[in-house]
Amino acid sequence: MRAATNPMQVSVPETGGFIVAALYKFVSLTDLPDWQARLSSLCRQAGLSGTLLLASEGINGTVAGRREGLIQLVDWLRKQPEFSDIELKFALHEECPFHRMKVRLKKEIVTMGRPDIEPASQAGTYIEPQDWNRLISEPGVLVVDTRNDYEIAIGQFAGAVNPHTSSFREFPAFAEQLASLPEAERPKKIAMYCTGGIRCEKSTALMRQYGFDEVFHLKGGILKYFEEVAEKDSLWQGECFVFDDRVAVNHRLEKGRFDMCHACRMPLSYQDKKSNAYQPGISCPHCIEKTSASQRARFAERQKQMQLARQRGETHIGSAPDRKKRAPESG
Repeated sequence: MRAATNPMQVSVPETGGFIVAALYKFVSLTDLPDWQARLSSLCRQAGLSGTLLLASEGINGTVAGRREGLIQLVDWLRKQPEFSDIELKFALHEECPFHRMKVRLKKEIVTMGRPDIEPASQAGTYIEPQDWNRLISEPGVLVVDTRNDYEIAIGQFAGAVNPHTSSFREFPAFAEQLASLPEAERPKKIAMYCTGGIRCEKSTALMRQYGFDEVFHLKGGILKYFEEVAEKDSLWQGECFVFDDRVAVNHRLEKGRFDMCHACRMPLSYQDKKSNAYQPGISCPHCIEKTSASQRARFAERQKQMQLARQRGETHIGSAPDRKKRAPESG
C-alpha cells in the first residue's frame, strides 16, 4: 500500500495496521531536556514506538503507531513554530517495526562529525522527485549516493557513485578527495541522494564548502521518490534499506525481500540465507569470519531466548552489536 503525505489521509486496514512516520527538520533548538520530556510524554500517551533524536541543530527519527497516535504527534509538532513545516513521510506496515519508544539527546541529529556545517543555511538546491530523472540523465552530472555500503548493496539509482563508507562520518573524506581533483576533472554539477533527505542536507552543504557551486539533492530522498514517481518511470534499481525491522522496502513502499542478520545487522538476500555460513541470529556470509566462537555462542543463546519469548507470546528485545551505531544515521 502506498504512503500518504498526510496522516489524516491514511486509511488503516480494519484488520489492524501501523503507520510508520519518518521525520526530520534542521532548526535551532534550545532547552533540549524540555523538548525531550515533552516529546517522550506525548509519544507515550499516543502509544508510539521508535526513536527520535534531538540536538541543537534539530530533530530526526522514525516512529510507528496506530493512526490516531500519529495524528496526535503530527498535530502537536505542527503547532510548534520550530516544526510547522517539518519534513514527514508515511508508510503502512502490518506489524510495528519497533519495540519501544526512545527520545535521545545527541550532538548531531545525523552524525557527520563536522559541527561547522550548517545545513539550514548552506545546503544545496532541492530537486522535486518528478524532476529527478531528468537531472540525473543529463550528460556530465555526477550522481552520488550518500548512504553506506550495506545500504547501497541492495539498491541504488542507475549509474550512481558509491563513496564506499561504512558510516556517515567517513563521507567528508570522500568529499575532500573529490575536491582535490584537478580543475579539469572536477564535476561541474553534482546530484546527491539518501534515504529520506536528511543526510543530503549535510552532504550538499559540505560540498558547497569545498567550492562546488551546482549541487543538488533529491527532496524527501528515495522514499519520497518511491511515493511520487510511478514504478514504470523509475530509474531506481533494487530495494531501499530502512533502519527498522522491515529491513528494506520496494518501490511500492511495501516490505521488501530482504531479512536481516541479527548478529551483524547486514541485509540478507535469499541467496545469503542459502549459504552454509547462515545460522539465524548467529552468523551470515558477511560476518562469519569476523566474529569469534565466543561471540557466536552468545548470539546463539540470545536467539534461543528470542524463540522462547515468541513461544510465550512475548517480545524479546535482542540488541545487536552495532544497532546503536547505525540507527542515528537513518535518513
